[in-house]
Amino acid sequence: MAAGLGTRLMPLTELTSKPTVPIVNHPIMEYIVRLLAAHGVTDLAANLHYHPDEIREHFGDGSAFGVDLRYLFELELSGTAGGVGRFRDFLSDGTFLVMSGDSLTDIDLTAFLAAHRERGGICTMAVKSVDDPSRYGVVVHDDRDRVTGFQEKPDRSEALSNLCNCGIYALESRIFDFIPEGEFVDFAKDVFPALMAADERFHVWRVDSYWNDIGSLDVYRQGNFDALNGIVGVDLAGREMSSGIRLADGADVAADAVLVPPVMLGRGCRVAAGARVVGPVVLGDGCELGEGASVDRSILWSGTTVGSRATVRDAILAGRVLLGDGAVVGPDAVVGDGCHIESGARVCNGARLAAGTDVGAASPSGAD
Repeated sequence: MAAGLGTRLMPLTELTSKPTVPIVNHPIMEYIVRLLAAHGVTDLAANLHYHPDEIREHFGDGSAFGVDLRYLFELELSGTAGGVGRFRDFLSDGTFLVMSGDSLTDIDLTAFLAAHRERGGICTMAVKSVDDPSRYGVVVHDDRDRVTGFQEKPDRSEALSNLCNCGIYALESRIFDFIPEGEFVDFAKDVFPALMAADERFHVWRVDSYWNDIGSLDVYRQGNFDALNGIVGVDLAGREMSSGIRLADGADVAADAVLVPPVMLGRGCRVAAGARVVGPVVLGDGCELGEGASVDRSILWSGTTVGSRATVRDAILAGRVLLGDGAVVGPDAVVGDGCHIESGARVCNGARLAAGTDVGAASPSGAD
């Protein structure tokens, strides 16, 4: 499922589809594709809607990632299940998987599919135990793990479960009997209640490994840092210059620059003399840090430049941002693609700058 708008990640998704938003310099969806391939699932399909060309251009026919990938463009969104329903001819022969193209996980798909086949139901849903059920739609089940109900973001005191839906499903092709053609159909609101009403066997499977739905800016930041720290099992590019410091091809660091791990430098990054990078930090391909620049606990997308003596703290800068000499980006700020922050200017704490915004030195942007 790769058709969503990613509105909660704005302004990062203003010019970027959510599945191609980078986690440690690779699109989120790439980790899903590689995970599927690693578990022998190689015949894939993706529904597209928002900025579809980005996804097509990155993945092509999937051969570079060891899979066969086809696409279907949705002119109008048809819901999580409606989008799957458009592939009913492709998916009509036995068991298949549905996964979100914008989640970060290292789930054991082989074990998941084995459990689904052993139980013999129409659907198995991957679920994760969470500390605060009030933030999620939670799944209620019996002592045989058969689904008996759902609660949408219940108060903690009223929650009947602490298991949230991960958006990962093993399904049998007869699921299409519950997905009307040509309609907007949602798994949680339409299909799953219909399964229970029909007394279909429908089970949960607990995910003990990492899962993150990348559903907000804070969660996006945490997903990057978790990958950087090895908390989620994904392959990181480049070589390890020293413990916790990874450099991709062509990255160059001045001898007197200071890098405090964990830090990832993308291809062709340049870190000038006297610059200081205090992790966790991810620098995208082609980023440049000028003399005496300082970047702490931040994520910078490809092509972004931080001028001499400029400072970035606990922030996210999208691609091709130009931060002038001595400029400051404050904590929790998020700067969209192609913004120009003039020398000496300040982006205040918590600011959200739309793509292409210019900030002059005389008029700080955002609010403390």
